[in-house]
Amino acid sequence: MSEWLVLAIVMAAACAVVLVVTLLSQRTRGVAAEADIEEREAPETPDVLEYMVMMVGVVYAIVLGLAIAGVWEARGAAQDAVRTEAQALHEVTQRAQVYPADFRDRLRADIDVYVSEVVESEWPRMIERKELSPRGTELLAAVRTDVAEREPKNELEAQAYQPMLDQVAAAEDARNARAAGAGETLPGIVWFGLISGAAVTIGLIFTMQIGRSFRELLLAGLFSALIAFLLFLVWDFDAPFGRSGSESADAFRQLFPGAVGGS
Repeated sequence: MSEWLVLAIVMAAACAVVLVVTLLSQRTRGVAAEADIEEREAPETPDVLEYMVMMVGVVYAIVLGLAIAGVWEARGAAQDAVRTEAQALHEVTQRAQVYPADFRDRLRADIDVYVSEVVESEWPRMIERKELSPRGTELLAAVRTDVAEREPKNELEAQAYQPMLDQVAAAEDARNARAAGAGETLPGIVWFGLISGAAVTIGLIFTMQIGRSFRELLLAGLFSALIAFLLFLVWDFDAPFGRSGSESADAFRQLFPGAVGGS
């Protein structure tokens, strides 16, 4: 299901809940039949209740903002790890220019096989099962073996040897960071707090005698839709590599277009 469709459904559902609850409340109290009378005679909301509603809204806004900041930071770190891994492997292929053609071609072929495995096979596994594939680990180890076991034959190769090993090590570190960030960022208890807080915050709307006019009903619906949108934002960013995952592998596609079919 498209993320945009999920967002539309969630926001529409939030507005529908507010509308249904308001209409049922009005029917129960007979507001539909005596709207004019109630508009004139409805008691004012106590100041202490207004203060409590305001404080609950402020506290929930702070918690929601911290959750958004946390998942956003985790997604940024995950993307940095992907870029570091792709760039390190690309740097290995560039530094291999000083080596003979047979070794250079074999090394590039092994890196292309690894990149193809990562983008086409490992990425969907990482999104669905929150783990990396053993084959990807084996292929990256093969790249390290290619570099480590090739004894430099001249000064240029000797100068490139250690930097190439360092770049392979950087790729392995970035891969480990990618594995650590494959899971969801927020624990279940945080989600319980976010959803419960949303229910309480929206529920407090009805303590303010909402629904006496179309303007109030509209504002209540928009407020509920905003909270639904922010919760959707947290849910979407809670997967550091995205829900579909395809766009988060763009660093590999850009640096190794031949290994992934140029898509």
